[in-house]
Amino acid sequence: MFDNILTDDFTPPKTCTVERVTAVKHWTDTLFSFRITRPAAFRFRAGEFVMIGLMIEGKPVLRAYSICSPTWDEELEFYSIKAPGGKLTTELQHIEIGDGVLLGTKPTGTLVHDALIPGDHLYLFSTGTGIAPFASIIREPETYDKFKEVILTHTCRTGAELDYGKQLVADLRKDPLVGELVGDRLIHFTSTTRDETQDQRGRITDLILNGELFEAIGRPILQPATDRVMICGSDAMLRDLKQIMLDKGFTEGSNAAPAQFVIEKAFAGEGV
Repeated sequence: MFDNILTDDFTPPKTCTVERVTAVKHWTDTLFSFRITRPAAFRFRAGEFVMIGLMIEGKPVLRAYSICSPTWDEELEFYSIKAPGGKLTTELQHIEIGDGVLLGTKPTGTLVHDALIPGDHLYLFSTGTGIAPFASIIREPETYDKFKEVILTHTCRTGAELDYGKQLVADLRKDPLVGELVGDRLIHFTSTTRDETQDQRGRITDLILNGELFEAIGRPILQPATDRVMICGSDAMLRDLKQIMLDKGFTEGSNAAPAQFVIEKAFAGEGV
């Protein structure tokens, strides 16, 4: 659709390259994922984000997107909402295989192994498209070198919104490269806040506080001595979970000062 703008002779902004769409899947009316080519020189750490965009009305429009791919993938995968009125996603949701997309050249972020001190269990708390950076982390061999067990939680309004994560985990367990390494060391917990489904019902903050999460997965409550936490989701979820972590005695970390939990602060909500 955008080849008439991002042609092979198009000169992108200095901080971007033009990559081609290799796959698109629409999961619901409001969620889609896509894959693009990966430049040979593009390097990133699992959990980082990068700027993605299009030329719209003659100007580059870019937003931060977490990279879903593991570092060993030959392509780059992204997971997005279709934000009502969003300047970028209004157009991005219509991309097709072969279309051109702008890719930033400098990935960054705080949801990385380097921002956490060593521990036994890694909790990945996500809501909505906040699962995106964790799609990279759970497929990264380094994750299982650093932690004995990984617990991925994903909370959405409806059951259909959980499908991306469920397919991700199912494919990971069968992956010839890392499936055997993952084995039973990955726990996937899902919950909904609106639909009545076979998934647990409730907000992840409530399920942590009332203990239902730990009862469901058969694990003890969070402990600063052994557990490490990454958090990505809506503004309200980030705010509430950060307070829960602090109340439980966890210390927030960063790339410069690794500690016991980290939050991705780069996204102001999920609208793009």
